[in-house]
Amino acid sequence: MIERKARIFNIQKYNMYDGPGVRTLVFFKGCPLRCQWCSNPEGQLRTPQLLFKKDSCVNCGACVEVCPQGIHTLDAAGKHQINRKLECIGCRKCEDACNQDAIAIMGEEKPISELIEVIEEDRPFYDVSGGGITLGGGEVLMQPEAACCVLQACKQRGINTAIETCGYARPEAVAKVADFVDLFLYDVKTMNSDRHYELTGVRNETILQNLKWLLENRYNVKIRMPLLKKVNDSEAEIDALIQFLMPYQDMKNFKGIDLLPYHKMGVNKYNQLDWEYPVEGDPALTDEDLGRIENCIKRYDFPVSVVRH
Repeated sequence: MIERKARIFNIQKYNMYDGPGVRTLVFFKGCPLRCQWCSNPEGQLRTPQLLFKKDSCVNCGACVEVCPQGIHTLDAAGKHQINRKLECIGCRKCEDACNQDAIAIMGEEKPISELIEVIEEDRPFYDVSGGGITLGGGEVLMQPEAACCVLQACKQRGINTAIETCGYARPEAVAKVADFVDLFLYDVKTMNSDRHYELTGVRNETILQNLKWLLENRYNVKIRMPLLKKVNDSEAEIDALIQFLMPYQDMKNFKGIDLLPYHKMGVNKYNQLDWEYPVEGDPALTDEDLGRIENCIKRYDFPVSVVRH
C-alpha cells in the first residue's frame, strides 16, 4: 500500500503561540488566499518555492552546475541570476550544493508516518505543558485527507490537536477533520466581504458559513484577528465581529478572541522570492491602539488577548 504524504514547507518546534502549551507546528503548503500582509509567502503555492538570499551568495556557480532545470545561471559578469519563469521541481540539489546557505527550497512531500515520528519526539513537553500539535500553513484544509491522517494518528496517541485555518474551504473538508481537532484557531480578517476580497483575493461568505457550522456544532473555536492600522482596526470592524459572535458568547466551545498585531516577519521572504511586498507604509498598531480594541471587546465580556510574536 502506498502511504499518504503531506506537502509541507516547515516544522517548528517549541511553539508557544498557536494553541495551549508547548506545541509542534507543521506548516502545510498551499493557500487559497493572498493576504497582503502574509508572513509565510513561501507557503502560498502548492509547488516548491525557491528562497534566495542575495547578500549571502558569493557567485561560486555550484548551484548552476547541479540544477537540472537551468534555473540558476551566471551572467557575463559572473553574477548569479535566477530564471523565475522556469519551474523548480524541488530536487534540492542547488540547496545542498550551496555552502553559503543562500538557497532554500520550500516545499516537500513527507510521509504521514515520518511526520508522526517528528511530532512524537516532544511528547514530554506536551504532557507537562498541556501542549500538542498544531497544523497550519499555508492552509491545512487544502489537504484535508493528509491533515485528517495526521490528526487522527495524534488523537489515537493522546496528543492534543489544533489547526490554524483561514476557513476558506469546502464544508466537507471542514467536517472531515472536525472530529479530530481539539481546537480551531480560526482567522477572521474582516466581516465586510468586499473589503475581504480587496485584502485577500477571496470573498468571506464561505469562511463565515464554516465558522457558524463549527460553533453551532459545538467544536472548540478561538477567533484570531490579524490587525493592521487603518485597514481593519476601526470601531465599525470590531463591532461587526462582535455582533456576529454574540449568539455564541455563552457557548463553552467559543474560546474567545486573539488579536494578532501586524509584524514585518514576512518582508524578507518576499525579497528572497523576488516578489513585491504589497503592504505600503507601516500599518503596525501602537500599544494604545491595541488597548483600545481590547477594551472594546472586553466591554461585551468576550475573552480576548493580544498575541505578540
